[in-house]
Amino acid sequence: TYDRVYYVGEQDFYVPRDEAGNFKKYESAGEAYADTLEVMRGLIPSHIVFNGAVGALTGDNALKAEVGEKVLIVHSQANRDTRPHLIGGHGDYVWQTGKFHNVPDVDQETWFIPGGTAGAAFYTFEQPGIYAYVNHNLNR
Repeated sequence: TYDRVYYVGEQDFYVPRDEAGNFKKYESAGEAYADTLEVMRGLIPSHIVFNGAVGALTGDNALKAEVGEKVLIVHSQANRDTRPHLIGGHGDYVWQTGKFHNVPDVDQETWFIPGGTAGAAFYTFEQPGIYAYVNHNLNR
């Protein structure tokens, strides 16, 4: 059982740039299609965000828990593999591909979620503090 469940959607965006390096704007998604596809083929996203926008899970939007609460974090990544990590905590139980019928991994510092799937981690917050939830693909 858990006290809270949080969803974290990790998205990669591939926004084309003009000759000067500025992000391009288009009238429609259809108009942007060819340029966007070209950027995507390079496999280097222009933006990587959690829950759709910069700051979506920070400041007033930060995910909160009280000491002693049991939290289930469900994390999805549509495009590429990811490696979530809870700095200051860990995954007491981790279902890396979100299959709750399977036996979970235990005590994982960083877990692996293949692109196109969702995984889940369960953690009991035992001490007060600020816990940063990050993608441990540090080169991104």
